[in-house]
Amino acid sequence: MSIPNTTVYFSDFVPTGSIIELRDNDPSCGRPSQFVLEDICRISMYTSTSTRSGLNLEVWLPRNWTGQFLSTGNGGLSGCIQYEDMAYASALGIATVGANNGHNGTSGKAFLQNPDVVEDYVYRSAHTGVVVGKAITKEFYGKSHTKSYYLGCSTGGRQGLKSVQDFPEDFDGVIAGAPANDFSGLLSWSGRHFGILGPPGSPSFITEEQWTNLIHTDIIEQCDTVDGVADGVIEDPNLCDYKPERLICSSDTNDRPNCLSGEQAKAIRTIFSPLYNPEGELWFPRQHPGSEDAVTRAMMYSGKPFPYTADWFRYTLYNDPNLDVTKLNRSDWAYSQAVNPFNIDTWKGDLSRFKSRNGKLITWHGQSDGLISPANSERYYDHVSHTMNIPPSELDHFYRFFRISGLGHCRGGDGAWAIGQTLRNIEEIQLDKEFLDPDRNVLTSMIRWVEEGKAPDTLFGRKYVNDSMALGIQSSRRHCRYPLRNQYHGNGNSSLPESWTCR
Repeated sequence: MSIPNTTVYFSDFVPTGSIIELRDNDPSCGRPSQFVLEDICRISMYTSTSTRSGLNLEVWLPRNWTGQFLSTGNGGLSGCIQYEDMAYASALGIATVGANNGHNGTSGKAFLQNPDVVEDYVYRSAHTGVVVGKAITKEFYGKSHTKSYYLGCSTGGRQGLKSVQDFPEDFDGVIAGAPANDFSGLLSWSGRHFGILGPPGSPSFITEEQWTNLIHTDIIEQCDTVDGVADGVIEDPNLCDYKPERLICSSDTNDRPNCLSGEQAKAIRTIFSPLYNPEGELWFPRQHPGSEDAVTRAMMYSGKPFPYTADWFRYTLYNDPNLDVTKLNRSDWAYSQAVNPFNIDTWKGDLSRFKSRNGKLITWHGQSDGLISPANSERYYDHVSHTMNIPPSELDHFYRFFRISGLGHCRGGDGAWAIGQTLRNIEEIQLDKEFLDPDRNVLTSMIRWVEEGKAPDTLFGRKYVNDSMALGIQSSRRHCRYPLRNQYHGNGNSSLPESWTCR
């Protein structure tokens, strides 16, 4: 096997049920091992992209190959192969590729004084992985793939949109979850949270206990029943006009864990408001009320600068590892948007080339996502509609967007969040007929849309008891395609999809 600029490290046969020990995986990736669900040939390699950059990638080639090909994505600033997604797709008989985004680990330090590594991160790793993966697939099976797919979330969602915008020939179907596009605006928005809240002990800082037991509880109390039922899930946070002022301590009561100061209430108001530039133009949409989960609290509200914003400004934009990121402000946000390295913003609105080759695009976004505002995905859908001068009824012929209530960032949450987007955060995995039903699984739904022409009207979501398949389904819901929203009938079991209608 000879692939240009590529060195094969090893190729192994891995039987069904094996556990791969990922000893060479950077510990920060949090993936020490991976369970394999189907007999595969696992090929590991390195492909150089310049004299000082390159990517590690793997191709998993299943025994029961369907003729299909799929590329996985990445997350955050990380150079971490999404092994769980490779196991998922290869279990369905799909030849699957995953790459490390041109560097190892979750830090952005590799970007320092090396724009070639930045270029890999922005687009080149994902595209090169597809080119190499398809070549190896053809060499291994003796024939080309029939259809090509993409599955990713967060940075992986942005990578999927980058492919649609700039490499429309790479895929027939793209699933882009919670995409981190308008990247400059996103990291500016993420970075401003520290400026709003300050470090622990600041007058406006809010403790984790207050976020969890006071603010989130009050948000649910104010907004849960806007959709017609009290089920602990805010179906459409756009309809939630949260008012924190009622939590302000009275003059004779200053029991801080159970009430807020005026400065804290003002900080919450600011967080739940959009970010505008000095000219009054929108930089990034607001944080959604109801998104105060453990991940959001740890990364956004901990009293430290958002780590991805810190690394991006230190190692990419300013090339200064000693930069004091606690002092970033609007002039820095403006600089970020002006630089936009290799067009990382991924905001092109003309998808004509992808549409003309009959490509299909599904984006989805959890409505309780606290790391990337779900409103940004609405904003991008509308941007494409306006740029191409296509109304939603026509845009839906090739591009559909779904809002997933009760889903946090990519996975997890209080709602029916498991739509078939990943196997991560799910215990006792069972890839049975019910789970893989195209009416109940976003990946197989996309395959059916591409290969049979039947587009999904909804995405079916499940909430497993304790997020374990073995314990059964706690609730399920058919999530609507934008701009429709779910409405409760007013009677019936709200945990069943039949009690809701898209309107």
